[in-house]
Amino acid sequence: MCGIIGYAGHRPAVPLIVEGLRRLEYRGYDSAGVATVQNKEIDLVRASGKLAALDEKLAHINVTNSTFGVGHTRWATHGIPVEKNAHPHLDHDKKIAMIHNGIIENYQEIKADLLTKGYEFRSDTDSEVLVNLIAEGRKHTETMLKAISWALNQVEGAYAIALVCVDEPGIVYAARVSSPLVMGVGVGENFVASDIPAFLPYTREVVFIEDGELVKITSASWEVFRADTLEPVEKEVRTINWDVQAAQKGGHKHFMIKEIFEQPKVISDCLAGRIDTNKCEVVLPEIAEMEPPERLHIIACGTSYHAGLWGKNLIEQWAKIPVDVEIASEFRYRDPILSKGSLALAISQSGETADTLAGIKLAKQKGLQILGLCNVVGSSVARESDYIMYTQAGPEISVASTKAMCSQLTALLLLALYWGRRKGTIDDETYNRAVKDLRNIPSILDAELPAMRSRAKELCREYSEASSFFYLGRGLCFPLALEGALKLKEISYIHAEGYAAGEMKHGPIALIDPNFPTFALALKDDLFPKVKSNLVEVQARGGEIIALTNPGVELDVEHRWILPEVWGPLNAFMALPALQLFAYETADYLGKDVDQPRNLAKSVTVE
Repeated sequence: MCGIIGYAGHRPAVPLIVEGLRRLEYRGYDSAGVATVQNKEIDLVRASGKLAALDEKLAHINVTNSTFGVGHTRWATHGIPVEKNAHPHLDHDKKIAMIHNGIIENYQEIKADLLTKGYEFRSDTDSEVLVNLIAEGRKHTETMLKAISWALNQVEGAYAIALVCVDEPGIVYAARVSSPLVMGVGVGENFVASDIPAFLPYTREVVFIEDGELVKITSASWEVFRADTLEPVEKEVRTINWDVQAAQKGGHKHFMIKEIFEQPKVISDCLAGRIDTNKCEVVLPEIAEMEPPERLHIIACGTSYHAGLWGKNLIEQWAKIPVDVEIASEFRYRDPILSKGSLALAISQSGETADTLAGIKLAKQKGLQILGLCNVVGSSVARESDYIMYTQAGPEISVASTKAMCSQLTALLLLALYWGRRKGTIDDETYNRAVKDLRNIPSILDAELPAMRSRAKELCREYSEASSFFYLGRGLCFPLALEGALKLKEISYIHAEGYAAGEMKHGPIALIDPNFPTFALALKDDLFPKVKSNLVEVQARGGEIIALTNPGVELDVEHRWILPEVWGPLNAFMALPALQLFAYETADYLGKDVDQPRNLAKSVTVE
């Protein structure tokens, strides 16, 4: 999420930075800004909305001739998307301008301490807290480099930052933890950015910055240090052969595959600030004042509806709250019986889904409070909700949703744990195991994704000529079967239907023949024996089977796709990307327009 660029060189900085931000627009944003230094003063220009608004402001002022500065396109996390929350942010004394991607988890504690020291804050962001902490560090250290290190050693969370200071003209500092940052090495100029396209017209020489590293660039030099100790780090300069379009996709062929591979980070970002690592406890400050509902009505469409079905299982099991999952386009035209003490949970990636918004309106008319679960700060769902949880998935460009559902599952699992703990309905062993193992899922998934993709490529070639598919699952795997079928038909145009495996024999089994394959979720869980029996019924009619399963599972099918076994419900975070990858590789093999499938739009804002 967000785009950042820092420049130190020989060209006028403002037009170069703004053009760099334009090449990062694909990342999604809701405000933009640029800061340069001239005559010991920071020139700061910010605007809410798109870059055109920033261009308009810049056109009516005397743009600085400074040859160094920083720029930012913001995807809001803390604070609504208005100008005061746009980046860059200045410290209390207006001597430092900083841009920031990511989330500072302990910003509230740091802010409280800085307030006691006389600092004033002009925004609602966690980012402004960090720039003031660096300013405080400047009082205790000899150099800006040491001040940044001092501050970063105190923060928790994810960040990529870049900053300039009036006391050190011509220098840009940058650092990262769990948020992308690259450096571009030019002739008489150097760059830092969140992604390569920002500086690709000027240099193809790139240094990849790793977690815990701190960068110092000038027009003539660059240095990399360990952020905690300031020990120098040797780095390799690599030459990039991508074009701009490929660079926007991180070297991937499509945004969809890029977004599938971003899911480990998406899970980490959704967990950020929501798990107290010291107490091993889920904390949801967004709903701390809300009592767990007596009944929950989930309102959603498409992929978000499938996420809601998955969440229903866990919320009922752990929190003992009855859950109804409603298709928003149906719910809005019913006269539902909604009892006092119920809560409506509206799920939408964009926060602008028309049917979901209509469902919210109906639920409010019936006297229910609304909890929104969406990905876009300041969206209509966010504004219409009494409480809001942001999934922190970052911009999703491909029309077919992938990482958004992953973030929704993460948030719903956290809700189930949180409410279960509040009500005392979840046992300590289950709760502790879920919290502990959930934190390990990003690293496990990150290591497994390349092998998943290879297996998807193998299988898609065998079944690319199929005209129809069954997707079967039971329990928590049934919503995933629905999602797997949806993804395949969305982007490959192969007809696919998701079924609860036990329902297949009540009619659909009539369709099974050697040319009608089945994709089964046969994971090692309590329902596996039942799924296995259903698959025997498929094989008895000559149907071929692809089975997502785990090591040690006895299953005689045409194609076993082995996934690493993790604890209980967390297996969904392994199965979901596999289903997405099979759909992606099939569509790509068939030559379809993966990112822009026919007849579909990213945000469905009409009936």
